[in-house]
Amino acid sequence: MQNGEVMSPQDSKASVEETMEDHKAPFQNQGCPEPTAPPLPPPSPPPVGTPEYPRPRLIFHTQLAHGSPTGRIHGFTNVKELYAKIAEVFNISPSEILFCTLNSHKVDMQKLLGGQIGLEDFIFAHVRGESKEVEVTKTEDALGLTITDNGAGYAFIKRIKEGSTIDQLKAVCVGDHIEAINDQSIVGCRHYEVAKMLKEQPRGLPFTLRLVEPKKAFDMIGMRTKAPKSNEGKLVNGKETLRLRSKGAATVQEVQNEFEEQATRKVDDLLESYMGIRDPELATTIVEAGKDKKNPDDFAEALDSVLGDFAFPDVFLFDVWGAIGVKNGRN
Repeated sequence: MQNGEVMSPQDSKASVEETMEDHKAPFQNQGCPEPTAPPLPPPSPPPVGTPEYPRPRLIFHTQLAHGSPTGRIHGFTNVKELYAKIAEVFNISPSEILFCTLNSHKVDMQKLLGGQIGLEDFIFAHVRGESKEVEVTKTEDALGLTITDNGAGYAFIKRIKEGSTIDQLKAVCVGDHIEAINDQSIVGCRHYEVAKMLKEQPRGLPFTLRLVEPKKAFDMIGMRTKAPKSNEGKLVNGKETLRLRSKGAATVQEVQNEFEEQATRKVDDLLESYMGIRDPELATTIVEAGKDKKNPDDFAEALDSVLGDFAFPDVFLFDVWGAIGVKNGRN
């Protein structure tokens, strides 16, 4: 690129133009016997530090799920930034957004936005609707709830097991945000923390859930959404997705191949079985941590380096290592 050339703002590829000042040779007076001045020292190398992450110049279309004009957003690298961009377009607070779905305005957990967005996906933001309080009495060890979260501090119900304690309470629906347990706010808690709190509720003693349902369009009022029993569904279109990360830059990468998809689904099922949560993005991160690892010890060490806060039990790690065996070509 020549100096002074202006890049088109539609160009999605980051470009860095480096310029350098010419250093003129020291002045030499041939009529003077004195030695010339020493040459200028070479320019100092650039300071070493953390490079600034380039933001992908990708434009996505978005609407509020209950109905709104279409907005255009770009320049985000994680879920919190995505919510802030959506909120700016529609002049609302980011805290109003409970979760997003892809290519459907319905509360469809198969279409839930996790950590990947297809480059042609349409984003629907589900915002806070009415609040409600429900009294629950635990009659068995498990309530029949599967919890996930939006990556920005809100845990919500992703699955209700048929015939369970919660299934008998028709006021409780998939997509409801769990705001408080017994008047104790859980905003800011991760899904596994909320699942643990619910599991620890004693049997036979009633407790209260304060829930916030997503605001519904007229054609959705009265619906009680049921999540499928298995298979999270494919959340991307085309061959590439934008991968959102909690740390570092968002990256454009290839869609998972068949073996990676299979391993990710198995790990997500194990997360639900052991921890009462479903989180395709967490499952993807776990599968990536096991990439090219030759034994369980190497896998456990790699997983601890990226997800040490979870403190996964050994029996879970053993089952996960078995689940990703196909991906590593060991089966």
